Amino acid sequence: MKIIMLGAPGAGKGTQAKQIATKYQIPHISTGDIFRANIKNGTELGKKAKEYMDQGLLVPDELTCDLVVDRIGQDDCANGFVLDGFPRTIPQAECLDEALKNMGQSMDFAIDVDVPDSHIVERMSGRRACLSCGATYHVVAIPPKTEGICDVCGKELVLRDDDKPETVQKRLDVYHEQTQPLIDYYEKQGILHSVDGTQPMEDVFASIDAIIGA
Repeated sequence: MKIIMLGAPGAGKGTQAKQIATKYQIPHISTGDIFRANIKNGTELGKKAKEYMDQGLLVPDELTCDLVVDRIGQDDCANGFVLDGFPRTIPQAECLDEALKNMGQSMDFAIDVDVPDSHIVERMSGRRACLSCGATYHVVAIPPKTEGICDVCGKELVLRDDDKPETVQKRLDVYHEQTQPLIDYYEKQGILHSVDGTQPMEDVFASIDAIIGA
């Protein structure tokens, strides 16, 4: 069972990917983890990736794809895997398809966790963080006992720059520009399934489970 998770930043696809991995006993593969592991282990691909990252540059599609293909070729992926954060672009998707084809395989599902931008902006801009102890809250979902004060250490809570509405909207604009073509790409392949990501987390998972477990 080979699954790709699609969805905007803040849509909750990472959480869902982890749950799928746990239930179906397949690895949850995120590009961030792959980069970190290869850099830590000093692999050739890791060294190349580090050169770009140290300069604050995006790792090129080809190199990212090589790292992912290397990961999905490992023994623990024999029964499948769930990809989170890859592919992000059409060239990455084509490179993945080509690599799988060479292994005599193909993707089974592309799951799009669909959440309107307005929900994501609201979700992210409600986040509050304690810079002192690292605890995180949400003004609606997980509010602190005292407004603006950390339950754990009593320090002031802040809205991080990353979570400000204008920053979130910019990230969403980039996501739509890059990833909308991917949704069309997998729809043409007949493997795209969309789930309503505004539901409670367990209901989102139940929707995904009904698709992949059918």
